[in-house]
Amino acid sequence: MIEYKTNEYLDVDTAIELYIASTLGERRPIDDRRRIESMLRSADITITAWDGDLLVGISRSITDWTWLTYLADLAVRKSHQRMGIGKEMMRRTQAAAPEARLLLLAVPAAVEYYPHVGFRHMPSAFWLMPEEKITP
Repeated sequence: MIEYKTNEYLDVDTAIELYIASTLGERRPIDDRRRIESMLRSADITITAWDGDLLVGISRSITDWTWLTYLADLAVRKSHQRMGIGKEMMRRTQAAAPEARLLLLAVPAAVEYYPHVGFRHMPSAFWLMPEEKITP
């Protein structure tokens, strides 16, 4: 039975281990504990999924509570995927800020998944990397 927790303290090493076990570690700064810790502590909504003492999922979001919730991380341990854990963490994230739109950036491998669970594709996202600057 999977137990879900909202905004519970999460040890940095436990989170890093999950990121690696879910493949999200390929796209997160897992070698920089300070950044991972800052990411965890700065989130407004963190949903974790536990199988006994084993962390099997995390949903980490930033929100203003009324207009937008940005789902920054959604990770489920490979051994626990296809069990509805990610979907349940998204439901709980949405319920935590029910007036807000839920927004995420999908990795190429997950582009087909999100429409399947109800998201609309919005092809107009842009981003600027930290080393890139606004042009004059």
